Amino acid sequence: MKTRFKVTALIALWGLMVLNACGGSPAIAPAATEAPMMELYAEQPAGAEAPMEGEVAKDASTGSGTGVLPNVDSANADFSASHMIIKNGEIKLLVEDTDIAIDRATQVIGDMGGYIISSRVWYQPYADGENYKYATITIGVPVDQFERALSRLRGLAVKVLDETASGEDVTNQFVDLQSQVTNLEATRDRIKSFLDDAKTVDEALRINQELSNIEAQIEQLKGQMNYLEDRSAYSTITVNFEPVLPEVVETPTPTPTPNVWQPGETFKDAKKAVTFAYQGIIDFLIWVFVVFVPIFAPPVLIIWALIKFFTRKWKKPQ
Repeated sequence: MKTRFKVTALIALWGLMVLNACGGSPAIAPAATEAPMMELYAEQPAGAEAPMEGEVAKDASTGSGTGVLPNVDSANADFSASHMIIKNGEIKLLVEDTDIAIDRATQVIGDMGGYIISSRVWYQPYADGENYKYATITIGVPVDQFERALSRLRGLAVKVLDETASGEDVTNQFVDLQSQVTNLEATRDRIKSFLDDAKTVDEALRINQELSNIEAQIEQLKGQMNYLEDRSAYSTITVNFEPVLPEVVETPTPTPTPNVWQPGETFKDAKKAVTFAYQGIIDFLIWVFVVFVPIFAPPVLIIWALIKFFTRKWKKPQ
């Protein structure tokens, strides 16, 4: 029976802790929570120790278990007090040679202790018929090298076409997550202390279920904390390279000359046409007498003579 009271009080305590960590307020009055809390601590052995650092303690003003004893871990305190800034930048550079610019940018990244996240290279045709190389690389650099990296990247360009930089302070978000993890870990440790006191399998299963739920929440919050730590430790810069394109000289379109009537030119054209016509006729006659007559004249004469011969023979009287 005592274990059941402990489990009931623990579930109520865990619910209050989750609501407090998420910024909400409990839906029950403080008086309703005092009884389970009193039962919880009344059931402890006479020699039980007071709550340790980081464990849940009663709030003096409300009597509910929503307070957290301070943690004296100096490393965590210093880290929580430091600012965590997520910095992002984008810069567009006009360069003489894209390949050389990429090689120099890679050297800058190495000098800064950074790394390449992604890259893309492509070609675009231009009016002169040539294909010119473009590139985009996304890099990660330590947050304390962000401004210096941008300054060195500007030095690679003939001209900086565009540049943007932004920052997001996630310190409060990280501290809030850290507080939630501390509260949930305290509740998890309290649940573990009751697991050995379970008298039945049902009670053990209920305690394990609550323990699994809390541990899943702790892992999720720690994952968010790790993400914020990684993003704030390294800044992201996207660099776009565009080549210098040659100037295209447009050839002016000639203005058409208006046609003016010129009788002399017309006479010359007509004279040439007549000359060409007579030349064509003479050439045709030459072909006829030189080629066609020698070839076709003998057969024609033979045929004509045969026709005459047979015609005269048929005309003789019988």
